[in-house]
Amino acid sequence: MWLVLPYVSVTIFLVGHWWRYRRDQFGWTSRSTQILESRLLAWGSPLFHLGALAAIGGHVLGILVPASVTAKVGISESAYHHLSGVAGGLAGLACLAGYAILAFRRAEVPRVRLTTTVMDVVVFVLLGVLIVLGEALTLGYTLFGTAYDYRETVGPWFRSLWYDPQPSLMADAPVGYQIHAALPWLLYAVWPFSRLVHVWSIPFQYIGRPYILYRSRYSRTVT
Repeated sequence: MWLVLPYVSVTIFLVGHWWRYRRDQFGWTSRSTQILESRLLAWGSPLFHLGALAAIGGHVLGILVPASVTAKVGISESAYHHLSGVAGGLAGLACLAGYAILAFRRAEVPRVRLTTTVMDVVVFVLLGVLIVLGEALTLGYTLFGTAYDYRETVGPWFRSLWYDPQPSLMADAPVGYQIHAALPWLLYAVWPFSRLVHVWSIPFQYIGRPYILYRSRYSRTVT
C-alpha cells in the first residue's frame, strides 16, 4: 500500500496520458454539459474548483514543506495547525458544497444523467469519499480535535517516495489518514481514462483577453 501502490499509480498516470493523447485526442475533453443545464453548474463548478484549488494548495504546503522550515520562519506548530485547520476547513466546505451541487445535478437532471459514463461514476465516488474524509479529518483532528501531526508521518512518507522510500512511516498513522493518503493514488490511476484530462488543456493564450473570437480558418469566397 505505502510502497507499491504509489509507483504503480504514477506509472499508469504517465503512460495512460501518453496513450490517451496518442489514441484519443478527440476524446480529450471535459465533455461539457453546460448546454444541457447551466443554473446548477454556475453555482457548483466555481465552488468545487476554487475550493479544490485551495485545498490542493494547502496539501502542497502541508506535505511538501517540512515542519522545520515553518519553524525557522517563526510559525509555531500550534499556530500552523490552527491556521491550516481554519483555511483547510473553509476550502473543504466550499469544495464539498460544489461537489454536492454537481453530484445532485448529474443524478437528478435527466439530460445530464444520460451523458454520465461508468468512469464518471468512479471518479465521482473517489472524489466524494476523498473530500468528505478530508473535511472530517480537518475538523475532527486539526481544528477541534487532538491535532494529529501528519507532518511527522504522512509528509515525510510522501517525500521519501522520491528518493528513499520509508513505508513504515505510515504504519502508526490513524486509519482515516491512511485511507485519505491511499485514495489519491487510485484517483491518479483512473485520471488518464476519464474527463479529468481536460485540466491539462488550459487555454493560456486567452488569459487577459475580455472575449474569445471565433472565426473561420479559411476566408469565404464572395460570389
